[in-house]
Amino acid sequence: MRKIQMVDLKGQYEQIKEQVNQSIQEVLDTTTFINGPQVHQFQKALEEYLDVKHVIPCANGTDALQIAMMGLGLQPGDEVITADFTFAATVEVIALLQLTPVLVDVDPDTFNISVDAIKKAITPKTKAIVPVHMFGQAANMEAIMAVAKEHNLFVIEDNAQAIGADYEYADGSKKKVGTIGHVASTSFFPSKNLGCYGDGGAIFTNDDELAYKLRGIVNHGMYVRYHHDVVGVNSRLDSMQAAVLNAKLPRLDTYNDARQLAAQKYDAAFAGHANIVTPVVKGDTGSHVFHQYTLRILNADRNALMQHLIDKGIPCAIYYPIPLHSQKAYADSRYNEADFPVTNQLVNEVISLPMHTELEDEQIKFITDSILEFLK
Repeated sequence: MRKIQMVDLKGQYEQIKEQVNQSIQEVLDTTTFINGPQVHQFQKALEEYLDVKHVIPCANGTDALQIAMMGLGLQPGDEVITADFTFAATVEVIALLQLTPVLVDVDPDTFNISVDAIKKAITPKTKAIVPVHMFGQAANMEAIMAVAKEHNLFVIEDNAQAIGADYEYADGSKKKVGTIGHVASTSFFPSKNLGCYGDGGAIFTNDDELAYKLRGIVNHGMYVRYHHDVVGVNSRLDSMQAAVLNAKLPRLDTYNDARQLAAQKYDAAFAGHANIVTPVVKGDTGSHVFHQYTLRILNADRNALMQHLIDKGIPCAIYYPIPLHSQKAYADSRYNEADFPVTNQLVNEVISLPMHTELEDEQIKFITDSILEFLK
């Protein structure tokens, strides 16, 4: 059995090695390192894949989220509601822009932001909602958009973990996540479902005016060289990363299919076990692309299980061990522990298993057998 990886980037690279190497060599030969033809090719291809009017590439996913908020013209003191159970980048950019982060609890089944919690958190100062499509599963966007419309709020989708996932509406129609809110951000960090070989990100929107503003912001506020019309930043996707993404984008659905198949095999092995809650997929199976495969461990020592797996050479991780409302940087006297029952429970129960496109049946069996051995 091959060594088990949390994410097998080398194995994935071997499948696209010739195309990636050739594309990177073209960048080196032409020396168009910034905004070269590879970047424009990727932008157009991703717009077509997502069926969205505008993709604005940028340097990383955190920048993408910050630039999206800058483009909406949010002002210091404006409140932005987001999930307590997520990576810090989501709340980090809110604080960096001197906006007021408002953290709320999540749904115990999907780990996505609770719509009821959003409703309770809205005040006259609320200006935006940031749903995170956690671990690759689409948040309840139809309900979130209805709340936003009722209260005249922006919706900024944090799509760093779920590119390629479908959201299924009540009437059966579907849209790609990241194309439903007013604007969305994503990350192309190497471990993502669509990852480059360094940092990279992008912003999506169907709003022409907003897209124009965002394109200026990513380039120092310039639309004409040395004419700075808006306050901007320096955040551009470089051509080498775009070359890698151009090789991977046509394979994204295949990659996501492989993750979904691996998840089904994990599910089957754990089915009915009293101590294991497997991921709950809401709606169509395409609504979850399994950036992570995350279990909840009930009435057992999750940390001891983690050590048991590590001792057997099985990588695993806890996403996330500390709620954002408990982090020193984001602690706030407004928060009450009673407002976060689900998040406070999840941080003690969740464990993420290896999940990538190269997982083999033998590896999955070894991983699942090892977990069942510990929990017997």
